[in-house]
Amino acid sequence: MRKDIYDTETYLGKPLYKVTKPKNLRDVIKTRLKEFPDNPVFLVKEKKGGEYVPISTEKYDHDIDSLGTALMHYVPKGSRVAILSETRYEWYTSYLATTNGTGCVVPLDKELKAEEIESMLNRAEVDILIFSKTKKDVVEAVYGKIPTMKYWISMDDTDDERFVSYSKFIKEGEDLLASGDKTFTETSIDPEEMTVLLFTSGTTAKSKAVMLCQRNICKNLISMFSMLYIDVDDVFFSVLPLHHTYECTCGFLGQVYRGTTISVCEGLRYIAQNLQEAKPTCVLMVPVMLEMFYKKIMKGINADPKKAKKLKTGIKLSKFLLKFGIDVRKKLFKQIHDIFGGRMRLIILGGAPVNPEILTFFQDMGFLCVQGYGLTECAPILALNRDIAFKNQAAGLPLPGCDVKILNPDEDGIGEFIAKGDNVFMGYYKDPENTSAALDADGYYHTGDLGYIDEDHFCIITGRKKNVIIAKNGKNVFPEEIEYLLSLSPYVCESVISGVEDEARDDIIIKATIFPEMEEVTAKLGEDPTEDAITELLKEVVSETNEKLPNYKKIKKVELRMTEFEKNTSKKIKRY
Repeated sequence: MRKDIYDTETYLGKPLYKVTKPKNLRDVIKTRLKEFPDNPVFLVKEKKGGEYVPISTEKYDHDIDSLGTALMHYVPKGSRVAILSETRYEWYTSYLATTNGTGCVVPLDKELKAEEIESMLNRAEVDILIFSKTKKDVVEAVYGKIPTMKYWISMDDTDDERFVSYSKFIKEGEDLLASGDKTFTETSIDPEEMTVLLFTSGTTAKSKAVMLCQRNICKNLISMFSMLYIDVDDVFFSVLPLHHTYECTCGFLGQVYRGTTISVCEGLRYIAQNLQEAKPTCVLMVPVMLEMFYKKIMKGINADPKKAKKLKTGIKLSKFLLKFGIDVRKKLFKQIHDIFGGRMRLIILGGAPVNPEILTFFQDMGFLCVQGYGLTECAPILALNRDIAFKNQAAGLPLPGCDVKILNPDEDGIGEFIAKGDNVFMGYYKDPENTSAALDADGYYHTGDLGYIDEDHFCIITGRKKNVIIAKNGKNVFPEEIEYLLSLSPYVCESVISGVEDEARDDIIIKATIFPEMEEVTAKLGEDPTEDAITELLKEVVSETNEKLPNYKKIKKVELRMTEFEKNTSKKIKRY
């Protein structure tokens, strides 16, 4: 690694990377424009199946200022602007055109139903909605039901008199700028003021409206990229939805901040094709995505004993050569690298626990593959594994400047993670009850996640506080721990661990409800296996899993489920 990228400052005995320290999001784009004017900020497709087209930083900055100037010509500073769209260039522009002077941005989940969108628009008291034509049916359903709404802006040209075209606003803003209008470009930005309002996607409770200020986000950017190196030479592949703060902060704002080029995926069906076209160097994923790549790769390898033997030999050889500073992994495992476009070097995982064995596999193949831990309320990153210091079983090291503690640890050191720092949110919008429950008198945010901090300062998460099963003897059982062990079986697609009353024993017993991986099941049992046969196979899996567990955690009951579990839009299982 080049010496010139390191700062003089260290953290937990390791050097940090040099980064600029923006005070607000206007600093982020203006600094990029100054430092990396020639590096395209986006690679986008103007039509499905077309070629990637670069968008310069200069154009992006100009469009932000044009749209922002036009918006402030119609609404006062401090207005609320919601965005309802798939990932596209206009989404990126609308976000910064709002935060950099207009007011507060409200990113909405495009997968939500009309009644949920209506509720959020009203709760957030939105003045302007900027939407894509793909969401016109939702807009039609909520039109006229939002008393605060002043303008409905279509990202696509429209003849509908109820809506105004995005292109019209851009043109009007350009004309205003040319005439000397500096209402937007020179307006003051208060880094402590609410600039982002995000609705959580809780799996059990009504979504909360998280208030973030620009200090929260800028602190996250500074700390995160001082720990993990990404720069102007990288091409980032954007595949996750932008309304999630994980992708928005780390995959959008962070990449603008570091001078990186963002290549926009056309959609889940186009991932494989777009990887070949954009040839990215880094990507954010959720674990289920990486698991799909892993299963596909391993299925091809295990189908051919010669390939399987060659892979094992290659891993042994590459590990031996690495001891002498010789890295041949990209050559040895070229076919696997080619799946990701041939240049992928960094894969960051978040949003759910990751199987450490999968991380190790991709690391053995020559990818830097690390996981992080975040919550919307922390803008979002709270802990992150580094490229020069990581543990595959850990969520990561706390961000520099963020005080992370374990509240009321038990005899095993396990308790609730609480955190305090500049990245921690302002509270829940117009919700003092939930705010006081989440933020204590000392300013610590109570995450609801349980775990411990090891001797090397890494955060190890064991489960969610609200999911813990408490046996009659007082012992705690973390469902996520057992679900992870079950997921190691090829025959298990999804599982949910729950506690059920056992009247005969006057105790709580552990039940596993399992949705099987039918492709693997039929390969084992033959076509059209009976539910009884599948259940017996899963009981064998449970028996093997129980061998790894103490008695009070052992699964006593198995229930077969032949359909996927219901999930929220974040693809997390709704447990109750």
